[in-house]
Amino acid sequence: MQIIRFAGYASVFGVPDTSGDVVMRGAFARARAGVPLLWQHSVATPIGRIERLAEDTRGLRVIAAIVADTEAGADAAALLQAKAITGLSFGYRVRQSRPDRTRGVRELIDLELLEVSIVTFPMQPLARVLAVDPVSPQETVQ
Repeated sequence: MQIIRFAGYASVFGVPDTSGDVVMRGAFARARAGVPLLWQHSVATPIGRIERLAEDTRGLRVIAAIVADTEAGADAAALLQAKAITGLSFGYRVRQSRPDRTRGVRELIDLELLEVSIVTFPMQPLARVLAVDPVSPQETVQ
């Protein structure tokens, strides 16, 4: 099995996304690694899993593994390695939010993380893959 790992930010804190939501620091405090990695938010197209995640001062940093032996996984890995697609996004349920009428946004305070996706057009333009670690054939998992 060929695994391709990457690191990036699935979310950034304090910056409005294109729908007017702002993820606040601490929103992912209860999130755990192991959530699925999807292709373009399609629940029918899992391509791997999130191995590590943590909040830092910038946002939700993730390290994920793509299974490149599937058609969608191979496509995702190739597009990431070519830097043709670099967007990240996440699926969630809101546990707690509040309106910020001054800025005209909704602040997301507590979220249930359901999945992370590699996407063409992320809702949060700053949510991006930052590094891809290609695995050579001799490093594949048996």
